[in-house]
Amino acid sequence: MRWISMLTAALVTVSLYMLLMERDRVIAFAGAEPAPSDTAAEHAKTHDHRVPVMVMRSTAQTVQGHVLLRGETEAARAVEMRAETSGRVISDPLRKGAEVAAGDILCQIDPGTRQATLEQARAALREAKLRLPEAEAGVEKARSALEEARLNDRVRRRLAENGYASDTQVAATAAAVSSAEAGLASARAGLEAAQTAIRTAEAQVASAETEIERLTITAPFGGVLESDTAELGALLQAGSLCGRVIQMDPIRLVGYAPETELARIELGAMAAGRLVSGQEVMGRVTFVGREADAATRTFRVEVEIDNDAGQIRAGQTVEIRIQTPGRRAHLLPQSALTLDDAGRLGVRLADAQATARFAPVTVLRDGQAGIWVSGLPDSADVIVTGQEFVTDGVALAVTYRERDQ
Repeated sequence: MRWISMLTAALVTVSLYMLLMERDRVIAFAGAEPAPSDTAAEHAKTHDHRVPVMVMRSTAQTVQGHVLLRGETEAARAVEMRAETSGRVISDPLRKGAEVAAGDILCQIDPGTRQATLEQARAALREAKLRLPEAEAGVEKARSALEEARLNDRVRRRLAENGYASDTQVAATAAAVSSAEAGLASARAGLEAAQTAIRTAEAQVASAETEIERLTITAPFGGVLESDTAELGALLQAGSLCGRVIQMDPIRLVGYAPETELARIELGAMAAGRLVSGQEVMGRVTFVGREADAATRTFRVEVEIDNDAGQIRAGQTVEIRIQTPGRRAHLLPQSALTLDDAGRLGVRLADAQATARFAPVTVLRDGQAGIWVSGLPDSADVIVTGQEFVTDGVALAVTYRERDQ
């Protein structure tokens, strides 16, 4: 019957409880003495309540940290070469992908009448320079005439003071002085006009020479053509595109660092880049942005690397690993990590009194051997098994394990 089955189950449960949990009392009630070893084990189990855990003794080491960014490759320099004057192209085009050196001709424009304009400006300059000595001589002549007039005026005034010259003669010499002063001013104006003519002619010559220089469009630096240059016979206006040149050696790795990692990145720090193809490159940090991107609130970081073989192209996806100053850290199994009630990441330690204690940590990097964390003392007993079943202050039954277990 059903009530008999239920009664049997209850009796079995009570019997098991009495045998396991109240063994001493049952033995005493039966009039028998428990074995000494059994009594000690049950006493420890009843009164100690220690939680068994496995602990690994760890010693901190100095490890190289890093900041991991994702970004892309970027040409070191890029420029669009555009015409500064108008005319038809008289040079054969260079095709995209061609390598060019600094100074190589990209586009040559028909000079037209520009050479004749230059010769005319040079002739005007020579003529202006020929007029300069005449103007300078005129100034010297006018200056001498002024000195003579002033001398005659002083002599005539002294004679007049002694009665040897009339007032009319004195007035005449004074008028001669004024006339000489006017002549000197005119001569000086002529000299200045001659000098102005020379400067004007020089400016016209420079303008004509610059116009001729603009007919030849050259590469400002060595690199690769990213587009064809202007076709033979094409009409270029001022601002028209001749060609685009990019410099691929060295090349930049460009990533964007969050605010939390920015302080760890230093100029000149070593950095490694890993392309999607698996190729790895090395370089140094050459730029850390001072202004955050308005949309992402991240800062631009540039790493310069050698690309003399030209295998790396602009726009490739790259993972950038920037080295940071060495820090003291522990190598622990990933399974040792846990969370406290506040959601902080850390580990649980066994202190000197064999009680559990939570310690927050910062993950530096991970690998096949384990995970490197900082924030712990140089020597720490880390619970690697059973940490999820204890909280701060819980007594532990500690068993030590070797690192390679």
